Amino acid sequence: MRSLKFVVPAILFCTSAFAFESRLPFSTVFKGQEQFDRLVAKAKSENWKALPIGERTAAVGQSLLGTRYKHFTLEIDNHIESPSVNFQGMDCWTFFEISLAFARMLNEPEENWRPTTMLHYIEQDRYRGGECTGEYLSRLHYLEDWLYDNDRRGLVNDLTRQLGGRSAPHSAREMTIGWRHYRYLAANKSLLGPLGRMERDVSSRPLYEIPKNRVAKIEKNLRSGDIIGIVSRDRGGLRSTSHVGLCLKTSDGVAHFMHASAPNNAGKVIVDSSISKYLYRYGSDTGILVARPLK
Repeated sequence: MRSLKFVVPAILFCTSAFAFESRLPFSTVFKGQEQFDRLVAKAKSENWKALPIGERTAAVGQSLLGTRYKHFTLEIDNHIESPSVNFQGMDCWTFFEISLAFARMLNEPEENWRPTTMLHYIEQDRYRGGECTGEYLSRLHYLEDWLYDNDRRGLVNDLTRQLGGRSAPHSAREMTIGWRHYRYLAANKSLLGPLGRMERDVSSRPLYEIPKNRVAKIEKNLRSGDIIGIVSRDRGGLRSTSHVGLCLKTSDGVAHFMHASAPNNAGKVIVDSSISKYLYRYGSDTGILVARPLK
């Protein structure tokens, strides 16, 4: 992997709990101060901190309903990778990730409920081993890789096999195929070799999915705030994760799919139908992964 020749002087943002180091200007890595402040005020007035982590994550997600969908929100620079947050526009990944990181931030004393703390929890979640090195491939780019790493570190519990998940043929290759769509890769073709090795490593591990014809039966076991990964098949029959959102259990017991819906659909964060019904909307969707936040 290429060495970082373009690193600007580090900017250190401190809280009483820890320091967050940004290799990019703060205005680049954090967008939406007004929306963030609104959520902090709501968290205080409704005492979200008292909720279990899953319900807390779902409460944050519900407060983000209507946020517009924005593609490639993680591609913020040509060379330097950094934890980032954008409350003004989200894709499916950043929606669930922001909801979870904000919920975790509430474990801190209230004086630490600030953007730097939020970015710390984003880093803990988004990067392999919880550390952003400034290199593009320190980020967990595939949901199945994210689940493996976060489960290994005790941040979430992978419930897929416990809920009836079955092994499925799979391959992680979307980024190699579509590399021109990724800002970092288009600017740094030398990353394609290491990227391919990372994808082969992800593909070498088993992928388990709960088949969509079994999801309705297990929805009673899901909880609000569970992370729901959608698995799809390509033309060759190989599986990969294609979408992600959160479970929202309503008072009638229905496990809804809450997600950032792409512009060709709702184009914003919505509460959708039940997860099982959502899966039958698209013929290529084959099942789900389930991760439960632990802390």
